[in-house]
Amino acid sequence: MNQLKQLFTRYKMLALVIAIAVIWLFFSWETDGGFLTPRNLSNLLRQMSITGILACGMVLVIISGEIDLSVGSLLGLLGGVAAILDVVYHLPLPLNLCIVAGCGLLIGLANGCMTAYLRIPSFIVGLGGMLAFRGILLGITGGTTIAPVSPELVYIGQGYLPPLVGIVLGVLLFALTLFLTWRQRSNRALHGLAAHSLVRDVVRVVAIGAVLAGFVYTLNSYDGIPVPVLLLLVLLGVFSYITSQTVFGRRIYSVGSNMEATRLSGINVQAVKLWIFGIMGVMCALAGLVNTARLAAGSPSAGNMGELDAIAACFIGGTSMRGGSGTVYGALLGALVITSLDNGMSMLDVDSYWQMIVKGSILVLAVWVDVSTRAGRR
Repeated sequence: MNQLKQLFTRYKMLALVIAIAVIWLFFSWETDGGFLTPRNLSNLLRQMSITGILACGMVLVIISGEIDLSVGSLLGLLGGVAAILDVVYHLPLPLNLCIVAGCGLLIGLANGCMTAYLRIPSFIVGLGGMLAFRGILLGITGGTTIAPVSPELVYIGQGYLPPLVGIVLGVLLFALTLFLTWRQRSNRALHGLAAHSLVRDVVRVVAIGAVLAGFVYTLNSYDGIPVPVLLLLVLLGVFSYITSQTVFGRRIYSVGSNMEATRLSGINVQAVKLWIFGIMGVMCALAGLVNTARLAAGSPSAGNMGELDAIAACFIGGTSMRGGSGTVYGALLGALVITSLDNGMSMLDVDSYWQMIVKGSILVLAVWVDVSTRAGRR
């Protein structure tokens, strides 16, 4: 049993990929191949983009040792604001985007200020925000759907990249993989460290190339890469860089691992937490825009239970509930698990209460795995 725990801890992401493959194969078998059609996979990834965008911000919050329960309601509120600005005031899309993102940043900073400086537990701040933001949304919309939004805004949630652009994007991502692999080997040699096995790096690059080729080919077989998926890929790159290559990213992990030691080392812990919540607010704004664009309307029920999906995605993806550990790509894989279950069970007409039971059970299982593997390392 201990050997199994050590193996899972070391290859956690590989185990997650295998779990996704098993889920996809099961639903493909149950739907007679309907689950793995290019059309359904395109729809699945577009559905995943909203949870994925929230997870990009939530993973930073959880790594820092905090939690934010308000993100679903904030998503709905900011999506509703975007719909009102578009439908009622006919604002140009760039101005609409700036206003909504600015509102998200300010609300996120307010949450961070209450948590970091007023020392109100983030759980309470998030719980209060969950109720308040949903109430504001119902107030500004009058409890009715705001529609129809402009075609320019709809494109953000429903548009596709031309096939040629998708191919170019895949080639650029593969070239970036080659460059990063070469730079990693060069840096290790420069600092006198033993280089990774050449076979290991070649296998890794080939595997990534195969995944990229399959990704582009499958989506181009339908209508192309969905615009929300492109946005999610950009966020994956940006947040991966922030968490692994910047001082701010290292401080996030340090705060979550040992806040008191981080404070004594001279780092402004309060400022770090403030900006983490600010980033979370911007991610809620982006997710709200994509959700409104995808629905082509602002709905007063938008984002309902969205915070639970985002938190579950982070935990399933290996982010520790204790803070100090987690990755952005792991959270996105967790979001893919959640969305795959939602999509597959909907195709099978599984009752909604069973869907909630399954997702809740997987969340508890993910946290148990985190607790048991950490206990095994002590």
